[in-house]
Amino acid sequence: MRTIDGVPAVIQPISLGPGGHLNQRNPIIKSAVLFLLCATALLAQSNRGELHLHVTDPSGGGVKATVQIVSQANSYRNTLQTSDQGALDVQRLPYGIYQLQVTQSGFAATSESLEIRSSIPAERTIQLKLSSVNESVTVNAGSTLVDPDQAGSVSQIGTQEIQDRVGSVPGRSIQDLVNSQPGWLYEGNAVLHPRGSEYQTQFVIDGIPLTDNRSPSFGPEIEADDVQSASIYTAGIPAEYGRKMGGVVELNTAQDSQPGFHGEVVLSGGSFESASSFAEGQYQWGKNTLGVSLSGSRTDHYLNPVVPENYSNTGTLGDFSVRYERDLTPKDRLTLSVRHEVSRYDIPNEVIQQAAGQRQTADNVETMGTISYQHTFSSNMVADFRGMVRDNANGFQSNDNSTPIEVFQRNWFREGYFKGTVTINHGRHEIKAGVESDNMFLNEHFSYIITDPTQFDDSTPGTFAFAANRPDLEQSAFVQDLVKLGNWTINAGLRWDHYQLILNRQAVDPRISIARYFPSADLVVHFSYDRVFQTPSFENILLSSSTAATTLDTSSLQLPVEPSEGNYYELGITKGFFGKLRLDANYFRRLVANYADDDQIDNTTISFPIAFRKAIIYGAEAKLAVPDWHHFSGFLSYSYEVGNAWFPVTGGLFLGDDADIPTSGHFPDSQDQRNTVRGRVRYQVSPRLWVAAGIQYDTGLPFDFQGTQDDALAEYGQQVVNRINFNRGRIYPSFQVNASAGALVYKSERLNVQLQADGENLNNVLDVIDFGGLFSGNAIGPSRSYSLRLTTNF
Repeated sequence: MRTIDGVPAVIQPISLGPGGHLNQRNPIIKSAVLFLLCATALLAQSNRGELHLHVTDPSGGGVKATVQIVSQANSYRNTLQTSDQGALDVQRLPYGIYQLQVTQSGFAATSESLEIRSSIPAERTIQLKLSSVNESVTVNAGSTLVDPDQAGSVSQIGTQEIQDRVGSVPGRSIQDLVNSQPGWLYEGNAVLHPRGSEYQTQFVIDGIPLTDNRSPSFGPEIEADDVQSASIYTAGIPAEYGRKMGGVVELNTAQDSQPGFHGEVVLSGGSFESASSFAEGQYQWGKNTLGVSLSGSRTDHYLNPVVPENYSNTGTLGDFSVRYERDLTPKDRLTLSVRHEVSRYDIPNEVIQQAAGQRQTADNVETMGTISYQHTFSSNMVADFRGMVRDNANGFQSNDNSTPIEVFQRNWFREGYFKGTVTINHGRHEIKAGVESDNMFLNEHFSYIITDPTQFDDSTPGTFAFAANRPDLEQSAFVQDLVKLGNWTINAGLRWDHYQLILNRQAVDPRISIARYFPSADLVVHFSYDRVFQTPSFENILLSSSTAATTLDTSSLQLPVEPSEGNYYELGITKGFFGKLRLDANYFRRLVANYADDDQIDNTTISFPIAFRKAIIYGAEAKLAVPDWHHFSGFLSYSYEVGNAWFPVTGGLFLGDDADIPTSGHFPDSQDQRNTVRGRVRYQVSPRLWVAAGIQYDTGLPFDFQGTQDDALAEYGQQVVNRINFNRGRIYPSFQVNASAGALVYKSERLNVQLQADGENLNNVLDVIDFGGLFSGNAIGPSRSYSLRLTTNF
């Protein structure tokens, strides 16, 4: 068994150098998914709205026109056509200020600003005037650079950034985009950690929250090409969000608002024998919209390898989705969707494991169906109801050469989710309230066979098997009021959560954000306080909480993993310069009781939840963004973070010598990276050609290797050892350079073809992300790599 800074590692007598044997028994579904009825609710499903636009001529008749919609604060830019009757409905617009420019031959161009602040559709009619000679219009897009009514800091990723993103290893295109934002960093296998939180990220996809681990080692991704925008929260989090509160990533999938058939095909490939394809199409007729998307990819570099040789690291992914939407009446909309995803991949070997012929594989299969219904009562009131059912299964296998142990894992769950909301505008108030229910039925199957008994204590059983199932029942209610008082904006909310799995707990949490806009300085000063209630990670929680697991050693300590409760504070500014540059700077502090962590079995995808008495995490972040200035655009971000966790542990299973847990002291949390820099600059050489370059700098995460340098040399090789500072207990800093170029190869009224080339880690640094802890295995980032991406829009 191993310890890390005296911190015990969970169930280490069954630790493997990655390996496992998959028992082929099929899980039996014992429970059906039940939906709870909703009460009156408020706060939209996510912070997005929609625009209903009508363009007319001077007599009031509809006009077919071109509409450009721009918000520099949201990185949003789109050009659309109205119908022959002059109508255009634009959905999934992140909250903010937008500039509309309407053009049509024979009419004077018109420009207007528009605010999207509510899920209640914004109605706007623009009447065009007949043009006169030499008449023109100047669009002041700089007025959308700073949002004076944004109560807290929100990072936005728009369509242009998604389209021009640097190429990614299959399975992590969205994660790479999020990781480029300040306050976020990777540990191994693209596991996102916002401001020091472990496995406390939730993705909200078209209003449906997913609170399980969405990293490549646990589940298939939503492909970035299937997403049109993202809003990212690490503070000032709306009261509608709960349970996983380290960070919230709202994803709005792509949708074309125009009639007829439209779509996109993306083909890409590059280093590590990586190849990907994505296709989506949408057909809109009358009151109906039907969309289909599918993608497939494979690579020889799916997870982060543990040695530079990148042993046994292939991955294959597939995704298929169908979405149907119908406007039943002008005030009623019904949406149905189904998505099926699968990923199958190898677990990377160390040097010794590769020599032994060990082969381990894992897989994840997910099927999800959603339904939503929206009813508009009036121009000041709208109700929204959403439901989701999904099946998710994770498997882990190994061959007979696994040493010193063969492990089997087959975990799966069935989830039923429901949420009802209503939004009411009343004077200066937007009052919102809602209820949600999440019912998850967990099933765990785990077993092992020891193949090398000399590596274990005599008291460790040679074989072990465990199977259990249990419901995870969670309910919540929330209320929120967004108030606009001159240059002041206040967003105050209250949330109640109930959690019942191993423990039965509930909490009431206030949230408040306050902002003051200073027009003369184009400056917003904001403060937020979030009280959060975070439920534990449910991966293998039944095993780590079982009495059966305590039989693995005569000496054991087992504590139920309590939910985390924390106080998040943030003080920051948003400042515009010359209408071209925007600076966002924040200071944050997080105080967390029952600080959640996990213990990963060496370099496998198997982990167990644990918790410590408390953690204190603080730091500062800054991001300078240039949306468009003399053909230049880009950003530069910096994050400084310090995090420490305190003994004793308050949750988890600890065996043997590790059951003797320290009762005092503290240690750096595994995301305690002091300095992180990300940057990218893009230059539009001509209307058809652009080039870009970027940097990434990390000062290195902490580690505590329990062996000697000779042990590390034998397991990982000299190249890895050269990147480790054993005296400081830190990985050495890394600096990487990337470059891109894109060209518009073909353009017509109906078809656009773009080609992009990317080079990453061009200086070819050996990027050791993790090394032997804390609570994680080794992880090495990709070496120098190249990729090509061909995108066709029609």
